[in-house]
Amino acid sequence: MVAQIEPSSINSSLSLPYSVQGLVQVFTSSQRNFFTAVMAQALRIAGQGTPVLIVQFLKGGIRQGADRPIQMGQNLDWLRCDLLRCIDTPQLDDTETEALQQLWQYTQTVVSEGKYSLVVLDELSLAIKFGLIPEAEVLEFLTKRPPHVDLILTGTEIPTSILDVADQITEIRRSHQP
Repeated sequence: MVAQIEPSSINSSLSLPYSVQGLVQVFTSSQRNFFTAVMAQALRIAGQGTPVLIVQFLKGGIRQGADRPIQMGQNLDWLRCDLLRCIDTPQLDDTETEALQQLWQYTQTVVSEGKYSLVVLDELSLAIKFGLIPEAEVLEFLTKRPPHVDLILTGTEIPTSILDVADQITEIRRSHQP
């Protein structure tokens, strides 16, 4: 017999009897083929009853946005930028810039509230590279997050300043050429 725990009883409070220090993890690859490993980690942690947020900064196309997250199970929220397209260039119109900034502001707010224990920031490095999110703001965000929050940053070109504050860096690369 399998019993289902009521969602309201899971992680009703994130206060623990001991101190937990969250990590900043970076996943990077020139081939952009690492998201499956990050998703597997997010799904595993959410399945164990821990609140997880996935934020895809440059993905669009489905009119999602911060006010319409996809909820995968009771512990995993997934957000994309509220855009009609995926961002692949630093040239955005005013509506696209506003949508990206709203997602970034929302992300900062919910992380500071401590609602999630794991937050995946997908392609944040490309948003920095394109000049859409200031690198200095990201560094401040990393240092001011609640101490229990784990962050996973993904992207192909992570700035050195972020690599310097990361607790773990995973670089996925080919070991041979086909």
